[in-house]
Amino acid sequence: MRNWIRAAGRRTPRASTSAAPAAGSASLEAENAALRRENAELRQEREILRRAAKYFAGETRWCTASSSSPTISAVTA
Repeated sequence: MRNWIRAAGRRTPRASTSAAPAAGSASLEAENAALRRENAELRQEREILRRAAKYFAGETRWCTASSSSPTISAVTA
């Protein structure tokens, strides 16, 4: 049995077992880099939309009774 174990150990080279995780980690690193770029782009888009919403909200402030009263009185008169 010892001979079989030694023979099996020689058939499976150690370099290939360590190369497989390295190839897997390289693809994971590439995926992580792509996700980081996408995340940065989405954060930038969100910030632009937040600023635009803030700008337009400040630009369209509706007055309460003072602005609506002259229009109603002008229409009824």
